[in-house]
Amino acid sequence: MIRFERVSVTYAGADRPVLRDVDLTVEEGELCLVVGRTGAGKSTLLGTVNGLVPHFTGGTLAGRVTVDGRDTARHPPRELADVVGVVGQDPLAGFVTDTVEEELAYAMEQLAVPADVMRKRVEETLDLLGLADLRHRALAELSGGQQQRVAIGSVLTAHPRVLVLDEPTSALDPTAAEEVLAAVTRLVHDLGVTVVLAEHRLERVVQYADRVVHLTGDGTVTHALPAEAFRTASVAPPVVDLGRLAGWDPLPLSVRDARRAAATLRRRLADAPAVPPARTPAPPGAPLLTARGVVVRYGDTVAVREADLDLRAGEVTALMGRNGSGKSSLLWALHGAGPRQAGTVRLAGPPTGEPAPARVRRWGRRTDPGPSRGVGLVPQTPTDLLYLETVGAELAQADRESGAAPARTLLDRFAPGIPDDLHPRDLSEGQKLALVLAIQLSAAPSVVLLDEPTRGLDYQAKQALIGIVDALAAEGRSVVVCTHDVEFVAAGADRVVVMAEGDIVADGPTADVIVASPSFAPQAAKILAPLPYLTVAQVAAGLAAPGLAAPGEGR
Repeated sequence: MIRFERVSVTYAGADRPVLRDVDLTVEEGELCLVVGRTGAGKSTLLGTVNGLVPHFTGGTLAGRVTVDGRDTARHPPRELADVVGVVGQDPLAGFVTDTVEEELAYAMEQLAVPADVMRKRVEETLDLLGLADLRHRALAELSGGQQQRVAIGSVLTAHPRVLVLDEPTSALDPTAAEEVLAAVTRLVHDLGVTVVLAEHRLERVVQYADRVVHLTGDGTVTHALPAEAFRTASVAPPVVDLGRLAGWDPLPLSVRDARRAAATLRRRLADAPAVPPARTPAPPGAPLLTARGVVVRYGDTVAVREADLDLRAGEVTALMGRNGSGKSSLLWALHGAGPRQAGTVRLAGPPTGEPAPARVRRWGRRTDPGPSRGVGLVPQTPTDLLYLETVGAELAQADRESGAAPARTLLDRFAPGIPDDLHPRDLSEGQKLALVLAIQLSAAPSVVLLDEPTRGLDYQAKQALIGIVDALAAEGRSVVVCTHDVEFVAAGADRVVVMAEGDIVADGPTADVIVASPSFAPQAAKILAPLPYLTVAQVAAGLAAPGLAAPGEGR
Protein backbone atom coordinates (compact mmCIF):
# COMPACT_ATOMS: atom_id res chain seq x y z
CA MET A 1 0.00 0.00 0.00
CA ILE A 2 2.80 2.45 0.94
CA ARG A 3 6.31 2.10 -0.46
CA PHE A 4 9.42 4.14 0.41
CA GLU A 5 12.34 3.64 -1.99
CA ARG A 6 15.64 5.21 -0.84
CA VAL A 7 13.81 8.30 0.39
CA SER A 8 15.76 11.27 1.75
CA VAL A 9 14.36 14.64 2.81
CA THR A 10 16.50 17.73 3.31
CA TYR A 11 15.12 21.14 4.29
CA ALA A 12 16.61 24.39 3.03
CA GLY A 13 19.57 25.52 5.11
CA ALA A 14 19.90 22.19 6.93
CA ASP A 15 23.36 20.64 7.11
CA ARG A 16 22.03 17.07 6.95
CA PRO A 17 18.84 15.32 5.83
CA VAL A 18 15.96 14.73 8.24
CA LEU A 19 15.37 11.36 6.55
CA ARG A 20 18.17 9.45 4.84
CA ASP A 21 17.88 6.46 2.44
CA VAL A 22 14.61 5.15 3.89
CA ASP A 23 13.46 1.82 2.43
CA LEU A 24 10.13 0.68 3.84
CA THR A 25 6.92 -1.07 2.79
CA VAL A 26 3.70 -0.77 4.75
CA GLU A 27 1.20 -3.42 3.72
CA GLU A 28 -2.56 -3.00 3.32
CA GLY A 29 -4.43 -3.38 6.61
CA GLU A 30 -1.32 -2.83 8.73
CA LEU A 31 -1.06 -0.55 11.76
CA CYS A 32 2.44 0.92 11.61
CA LEU A 33 3.67 2.75 14.71
CA VAL A 34 6.34 5.43 14.14
CA VAL A 35 8.54 6.15 17.17
CA GLY A 36 11.58 8.29 17.93
CA ARG A 37 12.88 11.16 20.04
CA THR A 38 11.34 14.63 19.79
CA GLY A 39 12.53 16.23 16.53
CA ALA A 40 13.77 12.95 15.01
CA GLY A 41 11.65 13.42 11.87
CA LYS A 42 8.42 11.54 12.63
CA SER A 43 6.18 14.33 11.31
CA THR A 44 8.33 14.57 8.17
CA LEU A 45 7.99 10.84 7.53
CA LEU A 46 4.22 11.07 7.93
CA GLY A 47 4.08 14.14 5.68
CA THR A 48 5.66 12.28 2.79
CA VAL A 49 2.76 9.82 2.70
CA ASN A 50 0.22 12.34 1.38
CA GLY A 51 2.62 14.74 -0.35
CA LEU A 52 2.64 17.51 2.27
CA VAL A 53 6.38 16.91 2.14
CA PRO A 54 7.67 18.48 -0.07
CA HIS A 55 4.67 20.15 -1.80
CA PHE A 56 3.67 22.19 1.25
CA THR A 57 6.68 22.17 3.56
CA GLY A 58 9.35 22.78 0.91
CA GLY A 59 12.70 21.07 1.02
CA THR A 60 14.11 18.44 -1.30
CA LEU A 61 12.75 14.90 -1.52
CA ALA A 62 15.01 12.32 -3.13
CA GLY A 63 13.88 8.80 -3.89
CA ARG A 64 10.27 7.74 -4.36
CA VAL A 65 7.15 7.42 -2.18
CA THR A 66 4.12 5.66 -3.64
CA VAL A 67 0.69 5.22 -2.06
CA ASP A 68 -1.67 2.76 -3.74
CA GLY A 69 0.53 3.10 -6.82
CA ARG A 70 0.53 6.93 -6.89
CA ASP A 71 3.83 8.77 -6.69
CA THR A 72 3.43 11.51 -4.06
CA ALA A 73 6.05 13.66 -5.77
CA ARG A 74 3.85 13.79 -8.88
CA HIS A 75 0.50 14.02 -7.09
CA PRO A 76 -0.12 16.95 -4.72
CA PRO A 77 -2.13 16.38 -1.53
CA ARG A 78 -5.45 17.31 -3.17
CA GLU A 79 -5.04 14.46 -5.65
CA LEU A 80 -4.42 12.00 -2.81
CA ALA A 81 -7.33 13.11 -0.62
CA ASP A 82 -9.53 10.20 -1.67
CA VAL A 83 -6.96 7.61 -0.59
CA VAL A 84 -5.07 9.26 2.33
CA GLY A 85 -6.63 10.94 5.36
CA VAL A 86 -4.35 12.97 7.62
CA VAL A 87 -4.83 14.25 11.17
CA GLY A 88 -2.06 16.59 12.33
CA GLN A 89 -0.76 17.44 15.78
CA ASP A 90 -2.81 20.67 16.04
CA PRO A 91 -6.45 19.84 15.23
CA LEU A 92 -7.68 23.44 15.48
CA ALA A 93 -5.31 24.49 12.69
CA GLY A 94 -6.97 22.03 10.31
CA PHE A 95 -10.60 23.02 10.85
CA VAL A 96 -12.34 24.88 8.01
CA THR A 97 -15.95 25.09 9.26
CA ASP A 98 -17.69 26.33 12.41
CA THR A 99 -19.51 23.37 13.95
CA VAL A 100 -18.84 19.69 14.59
CA GLU A 101 -21.40 18.37 12.12
CA GLU A 102 -20.25 20.71 9.36
CA GLU A 103 -16.63 19.70 9.87
CA LEU A 104 -17.46 16.01 9.60
CA ALA A 105 -19.26 16.64 6.31
CA TYR A 106 -16.71 18.98 4.73
CA ALA A 107 -14.28 16.42 3.28
CA MET A 108 -17.13 14.45 1.74
CA GLU A 109 -18.52 17.62 0.13
CA GLN A 110 -15.17 18.18 -1.57
CA LEU A 111 -15.20 14.59 -2.84
CA ALA A 112 -18.79 14.92 -4.17
CA VAL A 113 -20.17 12.15 -1.95
CA PRO A 114 -23.98 11.86 -2.39
CA ALA A 115 -26.01 13.64 0.29
CA ASP A 116 -27.74 10.51 1.62
CA VAL A 117 -24.39 8.74 1.99
CA MET A 118 -22.91 11.80 3.71
CA ARG A 119 -25.68 11.87 6.32
CA LYS A 120 -25.23 8.17 7.10
CA ARG A 121 -21.44 8.49 7.47
CA VAL A 122 -21.75 11.55 9.71
CA GLU A 123 -24.09 9.67 12.05
CA GLU A 124 -21.80 6.63 12.10
CA THR A 125 -18.78 8.77 12.94
CA LEU A 126 -20.59 10.73 15.66
CA ASP A 127 -21.42 7.44 17.37
CA LEU A 128 -18.02 5.88 16.72
CA LEU A 129 -16.12 8.70 18.45
CA GLY A 130 -18.69 9.68 21.08
CA LEU A 131 -19.48 13.06 19.51
CA ALA A 132 -23.27 12.82 19.16
CA ASP A 133 -23.95 15.28 21.99
CA LEU A 134 -21.57 17.81 20.43
CA ARG A 135 -22.90 17.78 16.85
CA HIS A 136 -24.16 21.40 16.92
CA ARG A 137 -21.38 22.81 19.10
CA ALA A 138 -18.97 25.42 17.76
CA LEU A 139 -15.50 23.98 17.22
CA ALA A 140 -13.86 26.90 19.01
CA GLU A 141 -15.85 26.12 22.17
CA LEU A 142 -14.69 22.51 22.46
CA SER A 143 -11.97 21.28 24.78
CA GLY A 144 -8.67 20.23 23.24
CA GLY A 145 -9.56 16.55 23.50
CA GLN A 146 -12.97 17.06 21.91
CA GLN A 147 -11.32 18.94 19.04
CA GLN A 148 -8.94 16.02 18.55
CA ARG A 149 -11.80 13.56 18.19
CA VAL A 150 -13.57 15.83 15.70
CA ALA A 151 -10.36 16.09 13.64
CA ILE A 152 -10.08 12.30 13.48
CA GLY A 153 -13.73 11.98 12.59
CA SER A 154 -13.46 14.56 9.80
CA VAL A 155 -11.08 12.33 7.85
CA LEU A 156 -12.80 9.05 8.71
CA THR A 157 -16.03 10.15 7.00
CA ALA A 158 -14.25 10.13 3.62
CA HIS A 159 -13.41 6.42 4.10
CA PRO A 160 -9.74 6.71 3.10
CA ARG A 161 -7.70 3.55 2.46
CA VAL A 162 -4.73 5.04 4.35
CA LEU A 163 -5.04 6.95 7.62
CA VAL A 164 -2.09 9.03 8.86
CA LEU A 165 -2.32 10.08 12.51
CA ASP A 166 0.23 12.38 14.13
CA GLU A 167 -0.10 11.95 17.91
CA PRO A 168 -3.86 11.27 17.81
CA THR A 169 -4.26 10.77 21.57
CA SER A 170 -2.03 13.59 22.81
CA ALA A 171 -4.96 15.72 24.01
CA LEU A 172 -7.23 12.88 25.15
CA ASP A 173 -7.90 11.54 28.62
CA PRO A 174 -7.10 7.83 29.10
CA THR A 175 -10.67 6.64 28.54
CA ALA A 176 -11.21 8.76 25.43
CA ALA A 177 -7.83 7.63 24.07
CA GLU A 178 -8.82 3.99 24.49
CA GLU A 179 -12.09 4.66 22.63
CA VAL A 180 -10.32 6.36 19.72
CA LEU A 181 -7.66 3.66 19.46
CA ALA A 182 -10.32 0.96 19.62
CA ALA A 183 -12.09 2.67 16.73
CA VAL A 184 -8.84 2.90 14.74
CA THR A 185 -8.12 -0.76 15.43
CA ARG A 186 -11.58 -1.72 14.14
CA LEU A 187 -10.83 0.16 10.92
CA VAL A 188 -7.64 -1.87 10.53
CA HIS A 189 -9.08 -5.27 11.41
CA ASP A 190 -12.55 -5.03 9.90
CA LEU A 191 -12.10 -2.74 6.90
CA GLY A 192 -8.42 -3.27 6.00
CA VAL A 193 -7.51 0.41 6.41
CA THR A 194 -3.76 1.01 6.54
CA VAL A 195 -2.81 3.21 9.50
CA VAL A 196 0.50 5.03 9.99
CA LEU A 197 0.58 6.48 13.48
CA ALA A 198 3.18 8.54 15.36
CA GLU A 199 2.78 8.80 19.11
CA HIS A 200 4.92 9.71 22.13
CA ARG A 201 2.62 8.10 24.73
CA LEU A 202 3.59 4.63 23.64
CA GLU A 203 1.96 2.97 26.65
CA ARG A 204 -1.37 3.69 24.96
CA VAL A 205 -0.68 2.30 21.49
CA VAL A 206 2.15 -0.22 21.41
CA GLN A 207 -0.09 -3.25 21.97
CA TYR A 208 -2.08 -2.40 18.82
CA ALA A 209 0.91 -2.10 16.45
CA ASP A 210 1.71 -4.65 13.74
CA ARG A 211 5.07 -3.03 12.96
CA VAL A 212 7.28 -0.40 14.59
CA VAL A 213 9.30 2.10 12.57
CA HIS A 214 12.08 3.63 14.68
CA LEU A 215 13.66 6.94 13.66
CA THR A 216 17.10 6.82 15.22
CA GLY A 217 17.75 10.57 15.15
CA ASP A 218 20.47 10.60 12.50
CA GLY A 219 18.04 10.36 9.59
CA THR A 220 18.10 6.58 9.31
CA VAL A 221 15.13 4.33 9.97
CA THR A 222 14.84 0.77 11.28
CA HIS A 223 11.68 -1.33 11.34
CA ALA A 224 10.66 -4.63 12.88
CA LEU A 225 7.91 -6.41 14.77
CA PRO A 226 7.13 -4.53 18.01
CA ALA A 227 8.73 -6.93 20.51
CA GLU A 228 11.93 -7.00 18.46
CA ALA A 229 12.01 -3.27 17.70
CA PHE A 230 11.72 -2.24 21.35
CA ARG A 231 14.73 -4.28 22.41
CA THR A 232 16.97 -1.47 21.25
CA ALA A 233 14.64 1.49 20.54
CA SER A 234 15.68 4.82 22.07
CA VAL A 235 12.14 5.31 23.40
CA ALA A 236 9.93 2.70 25.06
CA PRO A 237 6.79 2.61 27.23
CA PRO A 238 7.01 1.66 30.93
CA VAL A 239 5.78 -1.90 30.27
CA VAL A 240 8.76 -2.45 27.97
CA ASP A 241 11.19 -0.74 30.35
CA LEU A 242 9.98 -3.04 33.11
CA GLY A 243 10.47 -6.06 30.83
CA ARG A 244 14.00 -4.92 30.00
CA LEU A 245 14.77 -4.44 33.71
CA ALA A 246 13.41 -7.88 34.64
CA GLY A 247 14.99 -9.62 31.65
CA TRP A 248 11.73 -10.95 30.23
CA ASP A 249 11.86 -12.63 26.82
CA PRO A 250 9.88 -11.89 24.74
CA LEU A 251 9.25 -8.34 25.90
CA PRO A 252 5.63 -7.74 26.95
CA LEU A 253 3.68 -5.10 25.03
CA SER A 254 0.54 -5.00 27.18
CA VAL A 255 -0.27 -4.89 30.88
CA ARG A 256 -1.96 -8.29 30.57
CA ASP A 257 1.18 -9.93 29.15
CA ALA A 258 3.36 -8.25 31.75
CA ARG A 259 1.18 -9.36 34.66
CA ARG A 260 1.49 -12.95 33.46
CA ALA A 261 5.27 -12.63 33.49
CA ALA A 262 5.55 -10.68 36.74
CA ALA A 263 4.72 -13.30 39.39
CA THR A 264 8.36 -13.92 40.29
CA LEU A 265 9.15 -10.20 40.19
CA ARG A 266 6.26 -9.45 42.56
CA ARG A 267 7.53 -12.05 45.03
CA ARG A 268 11.04 -10.59 44.96
CA LEU A 269 9.75 -7.05 45.47
CA ALA A 270 7.53 -8.21 48.33
CA ASP A 271 10.73 -9.24 50.13
CA ALA A 272 12.24 -5.75 49.83
CA PRO A 273 12.71 -4.12 53.24
CA ALA A 274 10.81 -0.98 52.14
CA VAL A 275 9.16 0.46 49.03
CA PRO A 276 11.27 3.34 47.68
CA PRO A 277 9.20 6.51 47.18
CA ALA A 278 8.26 7.46 43.60
CA ARG A 279 9.63 10.92 44.41
CA THR A 280 11.00 12.69 47.48
CA PRO A 281 9.37 16.10 47.59
CA ALA A 282 10.16 18.78 50.12
CA PRO A 283 7.39 19.37 52.68
CA PRO A 284 4.89 21.85 51.20
CA GLY A 285 4.93 25.32 52.65
CA ALA A 286 2.35 28.03 53.11
CA PRO A 287 -0.26 28.67 50.38
CA LEU A 288 0.96 30.92 47.59
CA LEU A 289 -2.45 31.05 45.90
CA THR A 290 -5.88 30.58 47.43
CA ALA A 291 -9.04 30.14 45.35
CA ARG A 292 -12.50 30.09 46.90
CA GLY A 293 -15.85 29.52 45.21
CA VAL A 294 -14.53 29.94 41.67
CA VAL A 295 -17.28 29.75 39.03
CA VAL A 296 -16.70 29.85 35.26
CA ARG A 297 -19.58 29.85 32.78
CA TYR A 298 -19.73 29.91 28.99
CA GLY A 299 -23.31 30.87 28.19
CA ASP A 300 -25.52 28.29 29.90
CA THR A 301 -22.63 25.85 30.38
CA VAL A 302 -21.02 25.78 33.82
CA ALA A 303 -17.36 24.84 33.23
CA VAL A 304 -16.16 25.30 36.84
CA ARG A 305 -18.55 25.01 39.79
CA GLU A 306 -17.59 26.73 43.06
CA ALA A 307 -14.05 25.35 43.12
CA ASP A 308 -11.86 25.75 46.22
CA LEU A 309 -8.13 25.22 45.86
CA ASP A 310 -4.93 26.05 47.75
CA LEU A 311 -1.59 25.98 45.93
CA ARG A 312 1.28 25.64 48.37
CA ALA A 313 4.94 26.56 48.09
CA GLY A 314 7.23 23.69 47.13
CA GLU A 315 4.39 21.48 45.85
CA VAL A 316 3.76 20.01 42.37
CA THR A 317 0.04 19.51 41.76
CA ALA A 318 -1.40 17.51 38.87
CA LEU A 319 -4.84 18.59 37.63
CA MET A 320 -6.59 15.65 35.97
CA GLY A 321 -10.03 14.66 34.68
CA ARG A 322 -11.94 13.78 31.53
CA ASN A 323 -11.90 16.01 28.47
CA GLY A 324 -14.31 18.88 29.05
CA SER A 325 -14.29 18.50 32.85
CA GLY A 326 -13.20 22.13 33.36
CA LYS A 327 -9.46 21.78 33.93
CA SER A 328 -8.29 24.43 31.46
CA SER A 329 -11.09 26.80 32.46
CA LEU A 330 -9.96 26.55 36.08
CA LEU A 331 -6.33 27.22 35.11
CA TRP A 332 -7.27 30.35 33.18
CA ALA A 333 -9.42 31.55 36.07
CA LEU A 334 -6.54 31.03 38.51
CA HIS A 335 -4.24 32.89 36.17
CA GLY A 336 -6.59 35.85 35.88
CA ALA A 337 -6.73 36.16 32.08
CA GLY A 338 -9.72 33.82 31.72
CA PRO A 339 -13.35 34.49 32.69
CA ARG A 340 -14.48 34.11 36.26
CA GLN A 341 -18.10 34.90 37.13
CA ALA A 342 -17.82 34.32 40.87
CA GLY A 343 -15.31 33.52 43.58
CA THR A 344 -11.92 34.89 44.57
CA VAL A 345 -8.34 34.11 43.60
CA ARG A 346 -5.67 35.61 45.82
CA LEU A 347 -1.90 35.37 45.80
CA ALA A 348 0.14 35.55 48.97
CA GLY A 349 0.61 39.31 48.81
CA PRO A 350 -1.29 41.56 46.42
CA PRO A 351 -4.47 40.12 44.82
CA THR A 352 -4.45 39.03 41.20
CA GLY A 353 -4.76 42.19 39.13
CA GLU A 354 -3.65 43.72 35.87
CA PRO A 355 0.07 43.14 35.26
CA ALA A 356 2.63 45.79 34.55
CA PRO A 357 3.16 45.70 30.74
CA ALA A 358 6.93 45.57 31.03
CA ARG A 359 6.62 42.39 33.07
CA VAL A 360 4.36 40.45 30.69
CA ARG A 361 5.34 37.81 28.17
CA ARG A 362 1.91 37.39 26.56
CA TRP A 363 0.30 34.97 29.07
CA GLY A 364 3.03 35.46 31.71
CA ARG A 365 1.30 37.55 34.36
CA ARG A 366 2.92 39.76 36.98
CA THR A 367 1.01 40.94 40.03
CA ASP A 368 3.62 43.21 41.58
CA PRO A 369 7.07 44.57 40.61
CA GLY A 370 8.94 41.88 42.57
CA PRO A 371 11.22 39.54 40.63
CA SER A 372 9.48 36.27 41.45
CA ARG A 373 5.95 36.91 42.73
CA GLY A 374 3.28 36.26 40.10
CA VAL A 375 1.45 33.64 38.04
CA GLY A 376 2.72 32.27 34.74
CA LEU A 377 0.67 30.15 32.34
CA VAL A 378 1.70 28.00 29.38
CA PRO A 379 -1.46 27.37 27.29
CA GLN A 380 -2.41 24.18 25.44
CA THR A 381 -1.43 25.75 22.11
CA PRO A 382 2.16 26.89 22.66
CA THR A 383 2.40 28.76 19.34
CA ASP A 384 0.15 31.45 20.86
CA LEU A 385 3.30 32.69 22.60
CA LEU A 386 5.66 32.64 19.60
CA TYR A 387 5.75 35.68 17.30
CA LEU A 388 9.38 36.48 16.44
CA GLU A 389 11.32 35.34 13.36
CA THR A 390 13.89 33.02 14.92
CA VAL A 391 14.37 30.80 17.95
CA GLY A 392 17.31 32.95 19.02
CA ALA A 393 15.18 36.10 18.91
CA GLU A 394 12.50 34.45 21.07
CA LEU A 395 15.10 33.38 23.62
CA ALA A 396 16.78 36.79 23.67
CA GLN A 397 13.44 38.53 24.17
CA ALA A 398 12.63 36.20 27.06
CA ASP A 399 15.97 37.02 28.69
CA ARG A 400 15.33 40.76 28.33
CA GLU A 401 11.87 40.46 29.86
CA SER A 402 12.70 38.11 32.71
CA GLY A 403 16.23 38.81 33.83
CA ALA A 404 16.15 35.40 35.57
CA ALA A 405 17.30 31.99 34.30
CA PRO A 406 18.79 32.04 30.75
CA ALA A 407 16.12 30.74 28.37
CA ARG A 408 18.69 28.96 26.17
CA THR A 409 19.91 26.88 29.11
CA LEU A 410 16.35 25.77 29.89
CA LEU A 411 15.64 24.98 26.23
CA ASP A 412 18.71 22.78 25.94
CA ARG A 413 17.53 20.76 28.93
CA PHE A 414 14.23 20.03 27.13
CA ALA A 415 15.29 19.66 23.50
CA PRO A 416 19.02 20.16 22.95
CA GLY A 417 20.43 21.13 19.60
CA ILE A 418 17.73 23.49 18.26
CA PRO A 419 19.59 26.13 16.21
CA ASP A 420 19.08 29.83 16.96
CA ASP A 421 18.41 30.68 13.30
CA LEU A 422 15.41 28.36 12.83
CA HIS A 423 11.96 29.91 12.54
CA PRO A 424 9.78 28.80 15.50
CA ARG A 425 7.00 27.71 13.11
CA ASP A 426 9.40 25.23 11.48
CA LEU A 427 9.89 23.32 14.73
CA SER A 428 8.02 20.12 15.56
CA GLU A 429 5.19 20.44 18.08
CA GLY A 430 7.40 19.01 20.79
CA GLN A 431 10.16 21.49 20.01
CA LYS A 432 7.68 24.39 20.00
CA LEU A 433 6.44 23.32 23.41
CA ALA A 434 9.99 23.05 24.71
CA LEU A 435 10.71 26.58 23.45
CA VAL A 436 7.61 28.03 25.10
CA LEU A 437 8.35 26.26 28.37
CA ALA A 438 11.83 27.73 28.34
CA ILE A 439 10.44 31.21 27.65
CA GLN A 440 7.84 31.07 30.42
CA LEU A 441 10.02 29.39 33.04
CA SER A 442 12.81 31.89 32.44
CA ALA A 443 10.65 34.47 34.23
CA ALA A 444 10.46 32.16 37.29
CA PRO A 445 6.99 33.17 38.56
CA SER A 446 5.99 32.01 42.05
CA VAL A 447 3.00 30.04 40.70
CA VAL A 448 3.47 28.18 37.40
CA LEU A 449 0.46 26.77 35.53
CA LEU A 450 1.19 24.32 32.70
CA ASP A 451 -1.70 23.21 30.47
CA GLU A 452 -0.86 19.85 28.83
CA PRO A 453 2.91 20.51 28.78
CA THR A 454 3.90 16.95 27.84
CA ARG A 455 2.16 16.95 24.44
CA GLY A 456 4.80 16.23 21.81
CA LEU A 457 7.52 15.34 24.32
CA ASP A 458 9.30 11.99 24.37
CA TYR A 459 10.07 10.13 27.60
CA GLN A 460 13.51 11.67 28.01
CA ALA A 461 12.15 15.18 27.53
CA LYS A 462 9.39 14.48 30.05
CA GLN A 463 12.03 13.40 32.55
CA ALA A 464 13.86 16.66 31.93
CA LEU A 465 10.58 18.54 32.48
CA ILE A 466 10.14 16.74 35.81
CA GLY A 467 13.64 17.87 36.77
CA ILE A 468 12.88 21.50 35.96
CA VAL A 469 9.49 21.38 37.71
CA ASP A 470 11.15 19.85 40.78
CA ALA A 471 13.77 22.58 40.73
CA LEU A 472 11.05 25.26 40.65
CA ALA A 473 9.28 23.59 43.57
CA ALA A 474 12.56 23.32 45.49
CA GLU A 475 12.91 27.09 45.13
CA GLY A 476 9.62 27.52 46.96
CA ARG A 477 7.32 27.89 43.97
CA SER A 478 4.02 26.11 43.38
CA VAL A 479 3.54 24.25 40.08
CA VAL A 480 0.27 23.02 38.62
CA VAL A 481 0.38 20.61 35.67
CA CYS A 482 -2.91 20.02 33.86
CA THR A 483 -2.42 16.72 32.06
CA HIS A 484 -3.82 13.38 30.92
CA ASP A 485 -0.35 11.80 31.11
CA VAL A 486 -0.65 9.37 34.02
CA GLU A 487 2.96 8.18 33.73
CA PHE A 488 4.21 11.77 34.04
CA VAL A 489 1.96 12.33 37.06
CA ALA A 490 3.16 9.15 38.78
CA ALA A 491 6.78 10.28 38.52
CA GLY A 492 6.40 14.05 38.80
CA ALA A 493 3.48 15.09 41.03
CA ASP A 494 3.16 15.32 44.81
CA ARG A 495 -0.59 15.83 44.75
CA VAL A 496 -3.45 15.08 42.34
CA VAL A 497 -6.66 17.08 41.94
CA VAL A 498 -9.37 15.41 39.83
CA MET A 499 -12.22 17.33 38.19
CA ALA A 500 -15.52 16.06 36.76
CA GLU A 501 -18.25 18.23 35.23
CA GLY A 502 -16.77 21.37 36.75
CA ASP A 503 -16.43 20.00 40.30
CA ILE A 504 -13.30 19.00 42.18
CA VAL A 505 -14.08 15.38 43.11
CA ALA A 506 -10.72 14.21 44.50
CA ASP A 507 -7.73 15.93 46.06
CA GLY A 508 -4.91 14.06 47.76
CA PRO A 509 -1.43 12.52 47.55
CA THR A 510 -0.55 11.12 44.13
CA ALA A 511 -0.33 7.47 45.12
CA ASP A 512 -3.69 7.54 46.91
CA VAL A 513 -5.60 9.21 44.05
CA ILE A 514 -4.25 7.62 40.88
CA VAL A 515 -4.07 4.03 42.08
CA ALA A 516 -7.69 4.24 43.21
CA SER A 517 -8.80 4.73 39.59
CA PRO A 518 -8.16 2.14 36.84
CA SER A 519 -8.17 4.95 34.26
CA PHE A 520 -5.46 6.97 36.02
CA ALA A 521 -3.25 4.13 37.30
CA PRO A 522 0.22 3.96 35.65
CA GLN A 523 1.38 0.76 33.97
CA ALA A 524 3.77 -0.30 36.75
CA ALA A 525 0.96 -0.04 39.31
CA LYS A 526 -1.35 -2.19 37.17
CA ILE A 527 1.34 -4.82 36.58
CA LEU A 528 2.60 -5.09 40.16
CA ALA A 529 -0.65 -4.61 42.10
CA PRO A 530 -1.23 -4.98 45.00
CA LEU A 531 2.34 -3.81 45.64
CA PRO A 532 2.50 0.00 45.92
CA TYR A 533 4.87 0.65 43.00
CA LEU A 534 4.06 3.48 40.57
CA THR A 535 7.13 3.72 38.33
CA VAL A 536 9.84 1.54 36.82
CA ALA A 537 12.44 3.65 38.64
CA GLN A 538 10.84 2.62 41.93
CA VAL A 539 11.08 -1.02 40.89
CA ALA A 540 14.76 -0.61 40.00
CA ALA A 541 15.44 0.95 43.39
CA GLY A 542 13.53 -1.84 45.12
CA LEU A 543 15.55 -4.52 43.32
CA ALA A 544 18.76 -2.75 44.29
CA ALA A 545 17.97 -3.12 47.99
CA PRO A 546 20.56 -5.15 49.96
CA GLY A 547 19.80 -8.85 50.07
CA LEU A 548 17.75 -9.04 46.87
CA ALA A 549 19.00 -11.01 43.89
CA ALA A 550 20.02 -9.10 40.79
CA PRO A 551 17.30 -8.68 38.13
CA GLY A 552 17.30 -11.01 35.14
CA GLU A 553 14.60 -13.63 35.66
CA GLY A 554 13.24 -15.59 32.73
CA ARG A 555 9.61 -15.97 31.85
